[in-house]
Amino acid sequence: MTNQTLFEPYALGSLTLSNRVVMAPLTRNRAGAGLVPSPLAAEYYAQRASAGLIITEATQVSEQAQGYQDTPGLYTPEQIAGWRKVTDAVHAKGGRIFVQLWHVGRISHVDLHGGKAPVAPSAIRAEAKTFVNNSFADVSEPRALELGEIPGVIESFRQTAANAIEAGFDGVELHGANGYLLDQFLRETANVRTDAYGGSIENRARLLIEVTEAVVKEIGAERTGVRLSPVSPAGGAVLSGNEQAQYGYVVKKLDGLGIVYIHVVEGATGGPRDAVPFDFVALRKAFRNTYIANNGYDVDLANAHLAEGKADLIAFGRPYIANPDLVERLKSGAPLAQINPATLYGGGAEGYTDYPTISAGTTAA
Repeated sequence: MTNQTLFEPYALGSLTLSNRVVMAPLTRNRAGAGLVPSPLAAEYYAQRASAGLIITEATQVSEQAQGYQDTPGLYTPEQIAGWRKVTDAVHAKGGRIFVQLWHVGRISHVDLHGGKAPVAPSAIRAEAKTFVNNSFADVSEPRALELGEIPGVIESFRQTAANAIEAGFDGVELHGANGYLLDQFLRETANVRTDAYGGSIENRARLLIEVTEAVVKEIGAERTGVRLSPVSPAGGAVLSGNEQAQYGYVVKKLDGLGIVYIHVVEGATGGPRDAVPFDFVALRKAFRNTYIANNGYDVDLANAHLAEGKADLIAFGRPYIANPDLVERLKSGAPLAQINPATLYGGGAEGYTDYPTISAGTTAA
């Protein structure tokens, strides 16, 4: 076993990544007017371009898809132009960047939708909070999507994937995790529909698979990844005990579509890896292409799982907030800088682009 596995190059489809470190999506609530990425976003992501792959903060596929204030979209010409500045800045530093596309479903608030209820598979409110009006508030009671509305949801993902390529992204990640819309449809506790999108394992997986099919047809399987969180309670997700069968089916279907990767939250998002029994190795074995592992990894665990074939790439989330040079710190064993919790959500450069690198203690450029 080599202790440098994490820092070796890797072929992700047709892309060559400089290392096996992935920057996981991190919501920072700093989009400007029109939910356009701010100029600071280009600086922020460019600072972190030494990651083998950057996956951006979750980005709305439509107005209906928004669940938090000041999170960016990718469905207007202005948003596309704003993201183009980000991708240009990352590519200028030699980085690779995918955009995470999301629809939050019921994890939203009426104040973000002109007083209208958010949408969900079923009219079941999540026990969760969202960031709105500069503070955290309970999410609102949703309404169930009508059957005739579902093709529009699929189309919004397809069009936004096309917009992502126009904006210069190397690919897209579909957010099927953490209690958001695609994940809500997968869960018996959030989806009590009796039509083609509810009931059986196959029916509950239908929306995620149809969205993925539409995106693959639009931009290609080699540019399409999917994020999953089988046993995470994030976003008010309530487990049923049937997750192994549900996600085993999902991964088999995604494997059949030939997508370039699955990005799996192993355990509870930001919490314990083993609070709920689940065989993640079974998912890895069922998927022929790249498996990105996420949650609670350090260098030793990362290298062990890479060497054992349990993962191909390792995603790091919160450490990237305060450590723009995370790859260099992990490789050298340098201590990690700590996050300032007061500047996580919203605001400007403070706590966003002003975290220093270890080299001379200067801010990354």
